[in-house]
Amino acid sequence: MADERLSQFLKEGKDWEKKATSIPGVFLLKMPEFKSRPSCIALEINPVDTLGVATKKRGILIKSRTELEQISNILNNVKIVQLAASIDEVNPEKKTKSIPSQTDVFEI
Repeated sequence: MADERLSQFLKEGKDWEKKATSIPGVFLLKMPEFKSRPSCIALEINPVDTLGVATKKRGILIKSRTELEQISNILNNVKIVQLAASIDEVNPEKKTKSIPSQTDVFEI
């Protein structure tokens, strides 16, 4: 069932159209044809605020299971967690703003 909806989104979605999923912080992005690469769907991993709105203009784009596994391995590295904690200590606190949430959710 989800495969049919993904196929439909790939065929009928507009270039760069983004759809929220039922997984907070995970979006579907219809990427346009580029040089020899046909149009495709990518996952966009982008943290969300309390309203479910993406907090970054563009998140991490993932086009395959292999890319997901590689990124997962990087993010699970203890040293990167320590580095992020050190960055938290030196960076000033960030202010947040709220934007209306998206209503069209792609159920996973």
